[in-house]
Amino acid sequence: MSGTVRYLYGVAPALPTLADGVTGLRGVGDAPVRVVTGGEVAAVVSDVPADDFDETALAAHLEHLDWLEAVARAHHGVVDAVAARTAVLPLRLATIYRDDAGVRAMLAAGREEFAPRLARLAGHVEWGVKVFFVPPGAAEPPAGAAPARADGPAGGSGEGSPAEGGAPPGPELGPGRAYLRTRRHERHARDSAYSTALAAAGRIHAAALSCAVEHTRHRVQQGPLARGPFENIANDAYLVPVEGSDAFRAAVEEAAAGTGVVRAEVTGPWAPYSFAAAEPAGTADAPDTAGETGREATAG
Repeated sequence: MSGTVRYLYGVAPALPTLADGVTGLRGVGDAPVRVVTGGEVAAVVSDVPADDFDETALAAHLEHLDWLEAVARAHHGVVDAVAARTAVLPLRLATIYRDDAGVRAMLAAGREEFAPRLARLAGHVEWGVKVFFVPPGAAEPPAGAAPARADGPAGGSGEGSPAEGGAPPGPELGPGRAYLRTRRHERHARDSAYSTALAAAGRIHAAALSCAVEHTRHRVQQGPLARGPFENIANDAYLVPVEGSDAFRAAVEEAAAGTGVVRAEVTGPWAPYSFAAAEPAGTADAPDTAGETGREATAG
């Protein structure tokens, strides 16, 4: 394959000002950004080398983290620039169509879904909330973590109490039995704290939902996606009116404060990546070369 293909960033209302808004904007591979219009909606695209984005080349590129991060940063940079001006439905990383005709066919096929969804998202942003379990005896959480509560569930627990993993007073035991009893109390303390953390995550979700118009639950981060020393027990996204963003953050922070067993991490505001609904289906003109990456590839 030679020449160029169309790299799609997102779908937006076909406003007269949209083309002017992307003038001078650079996207993936430093390619200029432009608009392809299809009735009431338009696609924000760049022309990129076909040899870099055919199925074989893209599969190889996606194995290289540096390439993936560079594309993700450029992709989300364009989406965020458009979102600053109007509602936008972000598309998956590396959504490719062969030519403008294929892009227009996609817009025509999806118009009945795109237009009302864009109207729904207008004036809203996405916020993310991750909740992490902080087990008993863990190191102090990083800056921004919820402060530990001074009193325990029954008015406080002294050093060495069962609530902190210590064994209750009793007859002297041999080293082996003492070790097993200590481990049993540690497990009990952790299990109890984990249950408390799940309840706290539920309260945080309820507080966030009270300020949001939509919510979606993502898989918790594990393995290579996990960051930091604590276990991710909730990973949610919320669609929030722009003017309600301050109230949203305050509600989440208040719900997370004082538990001593969770840390809540709030990210945003983002373009509504998690609320773009169904994405355009592949057609004969659209090779199935779409890859996915989290928006956090642009963070840090």
